[in-house]
Parts: sequence; structure tokens; C-alpha cells
Amino acid sequence: MIIIMFTMLSISSLLILLNLWLPTTTQDTEKLSPYECGFDPLGTAHVPLSLQFFLIAIMFLLFDLEIALLLPLPWAMNNPTPTTTLAWTLLIIIILLLGFIYEWAQGGLEWAE
Repeated sequence: MIIIMFTMLSISSLLILLNLWLPTTTQDTEKLSPYECGFDPLGTAHVPLSLQFFLIAIMFLLFDLEIALLLPLPWAMNNPTPTTTLAWTLLIIIILLLGFIYEWAQGGLEWAE
């Protein structure tokens, strides 16, 4: 136990010393400027979020959750009544498919306006 503690402390100390010794102390003008993100510092700070982007993100989450709901399906097929499991699975898929078709028909998936 003492050997492990000594090894842990020595490796930690060595890494801390390397961290203090290795970084360069010269800074260029880009690093010293307050705006490193590439945005214009004189423009607006808030960029409006596109509604289409939000809808596509929500749809991605819904279909990702669909996979999570359908993941236990192979184990559930071993139930005494696999037709009930299959019916519930098909119901979930049909509801999501109808929502997807509705969203597509309304034009919510078109990125360009």
C-alpha cells in the first residue's frame, strides 16, 4: 500500500512539475485578444436559432428514443404472447411514422426557406 501511495504521489508531482515547466510564456496577438471564437466583436451577440434546425434536432431525439424503446424487443419476443409484443412495437413504429409523414408534408424538414 505504501508503494502504491509513493508511486501515485511521485507521478502526480512529476506531472505537476512538467505542467509548470513546459508551457510557453510568449503569447501572440490573437491569444491576447478577448474574442477568440471568430465572431465579430462589434456585431450582435445573439444569433437567432433556426426553427428548422430545432425541429430536426427534436426529430432526431424522437427517433433516437424509438431505438431505445425497441432495443428490448428481442428479449420481449420470448414472452408467452409474442404477438402482443409485436403489436405494441408496430404501434410505436406506426405512430412515429405518421408523425414523420405529417412533418414532411407540412414542409418542416426543408432546410432552405
